[in-house]
Amino acid sequence: MKAFMIIPYFFVLLLFLPFSVRSGEGSTPWTLEDCVVHALQNNLRIQQQKLGVDIARESLRQSRANQFPTLNSGASHSYNYGRTLDPITNEFVTERVQTNNFSLSSGLTLFSGFQIRNSIARDRNDLQASMYDVEAMENDIALAVASAYLQILFAKELVEVAANQLEITRQQVDRTSKLVEAGTLARGSLLTIQAQEATEELQLINRENQLHIAYLDLMQLLDLREYPDFRIEVPDIAITPAGILEQSPMQIYMTAVRIQPDILSADLMVSTAEKTFQIARGAHSPRLSLSGSMGTGYSEARLQIAEVIEGDPQKIGQTASGEAVFAPTFNFETEIIPFRDQIEENVNRSIGLFLQIPIFNNFQARTNINRTKIGLENARLQRQLIRDQLFKTIEQAYQDANAALKRYMASEKNVEALEESFRYTEERFNVGMVNILEYNDAKNRLSNAQSELLQAKYEYVFRKQILNFYVGNPITL
Repeated sequence: MKAFMIIPYFFVLLLFLPFSVRSGEGSTPWTLEDCVVHALQNNLRIQQQKLGVDIARESLRQSRANQFPTLNSGASHSYNYGRTLDPITNEFVTERVQTNNFSLSSGLTLFSGFQIRNSIARDRNDLQASMYDVEAMENDIALAVASAYLQILFAKELVEVAANQLEITRQQVDRTSKLVEAGTLARGSLLTIQAQEATEELQLINRENQLHIAYLDLMQLLDLREYPDFRIEVPDIAITPAGILEQSPMQIYMTAVRIQPDILSADLMVSTAEKTFQIARGAHSPRLSLSGSMGTGYSEARLQIAEVIEGDPQKIGQTASGEAVFAPTFNFETEIIPFRDQIEENVNRSIGLFLQIPIFNNFQARTNINRTKIGLENARLQRQLIRDQLFKTIEQAYQDANAALKRYMASEKNVEALEESFRYTEERFNVGMVNILEYNDAKNRLSNAQSELLQAKYEYVFRKQILNFYVGNPITL
C-alpha cells in the first residue's frame, strides 16, 4: 500500500486551542492539538533555533552599544633597577625606584561612513529573520506531527477493513467446513477458502505492524520514550469539496507570500545583505574620532626638602685689604614626597580629535565591497528561488488535492457498487451458484477498492490542510 508521504519544506500555523499539561496517564487520548503543542514545547531543534535568536539579540545589543563612548581605566605598580629614566621626574636614576601610574581614558567615534548605523539596521534585520526562522521550524514540526497523526488514522482504518474481511472469510470457512462434512462441497473448496483466510490473516498482521510503526513515528516526533498506553483521538473527518479549492493557486500564493515566515525571512536577508554592502562602502569614508585621557603617578625618586641645617661658614676668598670672605653653608635633608601629594600634583589631562583618511590599504576595502555586492545578489536570487518554490509547492498541492478528491468520489462509487456486487456474489456462493474462486475475486476487489478509498480520503485531507495552512488557517481535523 502506498505510504502517506510527508511533504518536505512545508510549515503550519500554531494551533490556538487549549492544552493541558499531561502526566503519565495513558488513558486519555491525545488530540492533534495536544500533539502539536507538546512537540513545539519539547523539540530540541526548535530550542536550538531559539538560541540563534538569543545570539542575534546580543549582536544587536552590541551594535547599539557601539554608539556610546568607551571608558577605560588602568593602574600599574613597578620597580626600576639600574640606570633608568624615571617616568615621573623625567630624570635618570641608578637606584631602585618604585613607581605607580593611574590612568582614565575615553573615546568616541564621531563619523565612520555610517557604519555603526548600518550595523544596527543589519543586526535588527538578522534578529527578526531569526525569529521568522524559529516560526518556520515550528510550522514544519507541527505539519510533520499532523502528517504522522493522519498516518495513524489511515493505518487504523486499514486495520479495520482487514479485520472485517478476515471475519467474513472465517464465517465462510465455518460454513464451508460444515458443507464439506455433509458431502455437499468438495474438500478443495475448503482448502481454497482456508488459504484465503491465511492470506488475510497475514494482511491483517502487516497492517497492524504499519499501525505500530505509525504510532512509533508520532511518538518519536513528540519525544515520548516511555508511554506504553499512548493513543490518539479519532475525529470525525468530513470530506467537503468546497473551501480552499474554490481559490486558484495564484490566489493562494498571493496570500501565502505575505504571511509565510520563510518568505518574510528571505526578504529580511536581502535587507541584511544591503546593509552589509553599505557597511563595506563605509570603509572608504574618513573616520573622525574624539578621545580624552587623564593620568597621574607616584615615584620614590621625587623628593622634597624636609629640613635645612646651617653649617660652618666657608671661606670663599678675601678682600683687597686681605680680609677673609666667608659664605654660609647649608645641609639639606630630603624625603620622598607623600603619595597623596604626588597623585594630586602629577595629574595630566589630554583631549583630541583624530581624523583617519583611507588612501591605500592593499585593495582590502574594494575587495570587501565586491564580495558584499555578490552576497547581495545571491540573497536576491535566493529570495526568488524560495518564492518560486513556494508557488510550485502550492500548485502541486492544489493539483494533488483535486486529483485526490476526484479519486475519492470515484472510489466511493466503486466501493458502493462492489459492496452490492459482493453481497450478490455471496448470496449466490451460499447456494452454490458460484465457485470459491469467483467469491474470493469479488471479495478481493471490494477490499482493494476500500483501501483505495481510504488512501484517496487521507491524501485529500492532507493536501487540503496544506493549502489551508498557506492562507493562514490552522490545521484542524
